[in-house]
Amino acid sequence: MERIWLKQYPAGVPADIDVTQYSSLVELLEESFAKFGDRKAFICMDKSISYRDLDEMSLALAAYLQSKGLQKGARVALMMPNVLQYPVSTAAVLRAGYAVVNVNPLYTPRELEHQLKDSGAEAIIVLENFATTVQQVIARTAVKHVIVGSMGDMLGFKGVIVNLVIRRVKKMVPPWSIPGAVNFNDAIAAGRGMMFNKPKIAPEDVAFLQYTGGTTGVSKGATLLHRNILANVLQNDAWLQPALKKPPHVDQLFIVCALPLYHIFALTACFLLGTRVGGTNLLIPNPRDMAGFIKELMKYQISFFPGVNTLYNGLLNTPGFDKIDFSKLKVSNGGGMATQKPVAEKWLAVTGCALSEGYGLSETSPTLTCNPATIEKFSGSIGLPVPSTYLSIRDDDGKEVAIGEPGEICAKGPQVMAGYWNRPDETANVMTADGYFRTGDIGVMSADGYTKIVDRKKDMILVSGFNVYPNEIEEVIASHPGVLECAVIGVTDQRSGEAVKAFVVKKDPSVTAEDIIKFCGTQLTNYKVPKQIEFRTSLPKTNVGKILRRELRDEKKAAAA
Repeated sequence: MERIWLKQYPAGVPADIDVTQYSSLVELLEESFAKFGDRKAFICMDKSISYRDLDEMSLALAAYLQSKGLQKGARVALMMPNVLQYPVSTAAVLRAGYAVVNVNPLYTPRELEHQLKDSGAEAIIVLENFATTVQQVIARTAVKHVIVGSMGDMLGFKGVIVNLVIRRVKKMVPPWSIPGAVNFNDAIAAGRGMMFNKPKIAPEDVAFLQYTGGTTGVSKGATLLHRNILANVLQNDAWLQPALKKPPHVDQLFIVCALPLYHIFALTACFLLGTRVGGTNLLIPNPRDMAGFIKELMKYQISFFPGVNTLYNGLLNTPGFDKIDFSKLKVSNGGGMATQKPVAEKWLAVTGCALSEGYGLSETSPTLTCNPATIEKFSGSIGLPVPSTYLSIRDDDGKEVAIGEPGEICAKGPQVMAGYWNRPDETANVMTADGYFRTGDIGVMSADGYTKIVDRKKDMILVSGFNVYPNEIEEVIASHPGVLECAVIGVTDQRSGEAVKAFVVKKDPSVTAEDIIKFCGTQLTNYKVPKQIEFRTSLPKTNVGKILRRELRDEKKAAAA
């Protein structure tokens, strides 16, 4: 397809990026460590580490990991919120020649076990708050090496107090026992005295396994190679340049990293892009504490704020947000879920910076499209394909539809994954014969190359930017002894964009909605747990007995109208 969108590119943004600039993410990281040594790389709870610190600590941890006999390409899981150990661990795993498996720290044992088994992870670095989950499943996985960090590890003397409060006062660390587990700081101290063997890392080597829910209910690992993530970092960098060059001048990009680093959006847009440009990332371990979050923002002049609609909305509705100094805020990037117009308009009114919405998936490292970073008002579209990216809107037979007609958004570019980890069939399902990735989202492209999403082809539910797949939740609800059958859909939710709603046919008449919600809470991360339960005597089905979620959704829409 001819790239009709290139005419809309802001001045200075290239049509294509040079993906051969670096051979690996390690080369990019090490270039920045050398170039920006004295600059602050990350700040968390008032403690900062410089690029030189990040270099030294990640090298020590890399040497320690290698000393465990892990072979090149081994998978190492990281299970932490946004704390200083995260960037150190990520850089260490990559430098040692291994692949990072990002794990949501709030996963239940069932979810964690699947991911560790599926990835074949042999080591895990986890914050002590979540070590009990690891303890419950480790015997059934290939994990042999466990490194356990604590909130206060890297906070100096203040860390002693932080750990005391978290363990004793707030009781946020459930008891755990993992024989042979090593303390994070001890691992780094040991690594300092060890030999580091610099591996040869190629663009085709696996950098991250980024797990994404499957329409089959099974979470799959999107295999992201060094070259995939590198391409997206360079694409995002090129895209932001026009906005960054606009006055007021900023010596160093200051990035708010409130999105979890285990999520592909923050990983690429905050950590790796920030490192490439020598920026400072402000890590927010718990963005749900909005008052605490605003207190942090008060201390700094922020210049780049990636977020999701629910985060922006929450901040706008928290007292004190309008007192923050936004004079240096150059880019606000919305992604992960649809950005709502009222939120975008209020954000512009308060901060003076328009929300530039983008679109992408774990499978695409993540960015595929974005509105120009220099926009002055919210557009309501997902923008234009970023450099080196081809978008094609296709019908069910894989043929391109006419401009202005709806079809499935299909994408091609250097940021598209190599495939799903060890799932050739699933990979074949999402790739077209001519090498396009089928996103499962329905969009319409206008004559100027801007695309709007009109619907999701999949039954996926988007809760605060996290993908939730009905099959997985239905499987859990169906395993409740009092349930005969069930169906799950997404319903509009003021706070999270969408929420999970379950329709249940009882087997045991005494089962209550509370019983089911409580049961789901033991098997599923909080955002996947149904917020609403509706009991029915039967569910709509096809003639072969397949439950029609679509009918349930249509019913809800009709009722709402």
